[in-house]
Amino acid sequence: MIVAGFGFRASAGPESLASALARTGRHAPDALATAEDKAGSRTFRSLAAWMALPVIGVSAAQIMAQRTLTQSPASLAARGTGSLAEAAALAAAGPGARLLGPRVVSEDGCATCALAEGGQS
Repeated sequence: MIVAGFGFRASAGPESLASALARTGRHAPDALATAEDKAGSRTFRSLAAWMALPVIGVSAAQIMAQRTLTQSPASLAARGTGSLAEAAALAAAGPGARLLGPRVVSEDGCATCALAEGGQS
């Protein structure tokens, strides 16, 4: 299973998230993930509905437990992780998951996306 994890600003629209996903080079993940407090946002739900994919909300504890490739000072201060996108993808993909690369930033700079592959079948 491939999970696309996202971090995004309140000003981001669905097109920001779609741009970040497109920049990963993979357009068909199996699920979308972000922090629990962002998972219900209109922006995130719109992208999930458009792609007909399930949404996974990841707890703060799960986010902080992940080791990320990226170390953003802003993300560390706000979320206790170097990359919300990377941490959400890893946590949602499950035990033994691995990142397929570092997070990428949308064209407008309002969203990030990272992909993780689940470690268990």
